[in-house]
Amino acid sequence: MYAIIKTGGKQYKVSQGSTLRIERLHAAEGDTVDFDQVLMIVDGDNINVGTPFIEGTVVSADIKAHGRAKKVEIIKFKRRKHHRKQMGHRQDYTEVEITAIGGKAAAKPKPAAKKKVAKKAAEPKAAAPKPAASAEKFLSGPQGEADDLKKISGVGPVLEGKLNDLGIYHFWQVAAFTADDIAMVDDKLNFKGRIERDDWLTQAKQFAEEVK
Repeated sequence: MYAIIKTGGKQYKVSQGSTLRIERLHAAEGDTVDFDQVLMIVDGDNINVGTPFIEGTVVSADIKAHGRAKKVEIIKFKRRKHHRKQMGHRQDYTEVEITAIGGKAAAKPKPAAKKKVAKKAAEPKAAAPKPAASAEKFLSGPQGEADDLKKISGVGPVLEGKLNDLGIYHFWQVAAFTADDIAMVDDKLNFKGRIERDDWLTQAKQFAEEVK
């Protein structure tokens, strides 16, 4: 009776009582190890071939010793190139003795099923309230004749029309802007600080006095 097992990326033919050297295992001397990658077991005329491994079957072995194989010399030489490189390598190994073939693998505990926790739908964040404009500063229509807001730096016909749409028709309205009013107009018209940068309030105050 013999088996073909795979360990350390290599395949070995083993029988009970046989000793072999395999790629080093991380286990102490005297420990028992089970090789669960069994490709084939032959017992007389009975041949069991895995696909690729025989499920639930192991080959057991005792660890006898750990060691290092004989040094392998590696020499690289190129003639007339002044090139010569010499190296050595000793491969680590583990010596094991096969004690049983065809044992049953210990049942692996099934991982506990993870409880599915229903995720609460993220509540939409309430939009930050925009500063409300004072009723006196934003009119439904001009009081008398509308002022020529184009006198303010950076205000053209198109921008004047947008200010009118917001209820701004007179210089005195602009001159009376608070910080909240400026923030609202900046946000509505995407000014990005133009009102403060061009000092609209000072200009509007001067033009308002001229209108009087």
